[in-house]
Amino acid sequence: MNAKSLLFAAIVLIGTMFVYFLLNPSYEKSLEAKYYYETQDYKEAYLKANEAFSLDQYNRMASTIMAQSKIAMQYEKYIREAKKYMQEINTIASKEHISDADRARIKLMSEIMTDSYVKLSPSVITNLTLVQEAREYYESFEKLLEKVH
Repeated sequence: MNAKSLLFAAIVLIGTMFVYFLLNPSYEKSLEAKYYYETQDYKEAYLKANEAFSLDQYNRMASTIMAQSKIAMQYEKYIREAKKYMQEINTIASKEHISDADRARIKLMSEIMTDSYVKLSPSVITNLTLVQEAREYYESFEKLLEKVH
């Protein structure tokens, strides 16, 4: 076998794999899931990846996107809750006098958010913007905890 025929065989094999990848319904849904993940629609990415995984349990792309979407959704949930609690804390802080009950409430909200942050576990491919925003909220709640103690 000479180099040209070996190269031709390699190209045919790669082409066949590429066509299989595009025509296989599981991998087609995985590509859709990847698109949604990249556009930061993590819920839709998770749903598409789950569909793909149910069609082919050996589809590692679907499995990875499903896991990463789940992590990203946890970060989004943390950020939503952090914004809500920060809004409540800012409302309390804008009062002229902050009662002991309000201090306890701020402390409780801050403890909830710092404990929730510790449970988050980013991976190498988790959206860095989500990770950074969550970290910033975490640091803010840590500072609040120091102030109310």
